[in-house]
Amino acid sequence: MTFAWYGHLKSHRQSALWLVILVSWGIAFFEYLLQIPANRMGFQYFTLPQLKIIQEVITMVVFVGFSVLYMKQAVKLDYLWAGLCLLGAVYFIFRAP
Repeated sequence: MTFAWYGHLKSHRQSALWLVILVSWGIAFFEYLLQIPANRMGFQYFTLPQLKIIQEVITMVVFVGFSVLYMKQAVKLDYLWAGLCLLGAVYFIFRAP
C-alpha cells in the first residue's frame, strides 16, 4: 500500500492524475487480496485493536524502508521516537488485563 500511495510521487510526477489513480488502485488491489484473508485468520487469535496495532507497526516499518531506500529521504531521529511510540502502543494493547 505504501508504494500505491506514495510511489507515484517519485516515478509518475508528470503522469495524468487519472492514470496514477488507476495504477495505484491496481497495486492496492493485490494488497487487499492478502490483507482481507489475513485479518480474518488473525481475528481468530487477536482482538480487533491488536490487529490494528500489528498493521500500523508493519506499515511504519515498511514506510521507513520505502522512504529511505526508494524515495531517498534522510533518516531522522524522529523515526526513532515514532518507533518508540509504536512500541508503547504494542505494549499497552498486548499486556495482560
